[in-house]
Amino acid sequence: MLKSILGNSVVQFLIGRTIGLYMLFTAATTRWKSVNRAAAEPFWGAPTRLILCVWHGRFPQAHQMWRPKGANKALFLISRSREGDIAANAARMVGAQPVRGSAAKGGADKGGFEAGRELVRLIESGRTAGLTPDGPRGPRMRARLGPVNVARLAQAPMLPMAWSTRWRIVFGSWDRFILPLPFGPGVLVWADPIPPPPEEADAATLEACRLRLEQELNRISAEADRLAGAPVIEPAPARASAAPEAREATAAS
Repeated sequence: MLKSILGNSVVQFLIGRTIGLYMLFTAATTRWKSVNRAAAEPFWGAPTRLILCVWHGRFPQAHQMWRPKGANKALFLISRSREGDIAANAARMVGAQPVRGSAAKGGADKGGFEAGRELVRLIESGRTAGLTPDGPRGPRMRARLGPVNVARLAQAPMLPMAWSTRWRIVFGSWDRFILPLPFGPGVLVWADPIPPPPEEADAATLEACRLRLEQELNRISAEADRLAGAPVIEPAPARASAAPEAREATAAS
């Protein structure tokens, strides 16, 4: 019954827009402190190739960390699912432009390959894209090779971002999704941009770049939690095998 209701496009629109309004309300009423904002400011002046990276569980306030001049809306890759439909409506509400697609699941095509190619093309034209390196299924706070390969193909730097608020609800979901509560203190943290790997990069170079992205995102996420006065959310255990990542790297080439 619930799945049927959530599958209705009108219901998805209303829920998504409500979430988007809440995200804007919380952003406007939080007393934000910025850390290393200078890392992002050079990209705000004109359209530029850039990939914004934020963990899946910290998606709700990612819009607060992208303040471009003009109409350069950030593109966000969002999965083709019921939850993705709701997230896409929420993203539009806060000024982002969804690009729909995700990795295949159970043999079903989710449009991930086509969406990735379209995303690369748009970034090459001077657009900024937002990606959740641990999405859409995790493990939590463990980066996949997807964003690194997009950066390689588009020759765009990656900008890790994280935020936290003292007053919040952390769900027991795989990503430890954070729901910020209004009227409290919050922290926005940017890492320095990570240069893209060379187009001809080998597997070891791609893995080193992936690991650097993961470490920087975890570093600034922990810093944001500590500065906000909230418990630090820890990453899930690392994958035991790199085989899926190797296939991902091959598919994106």
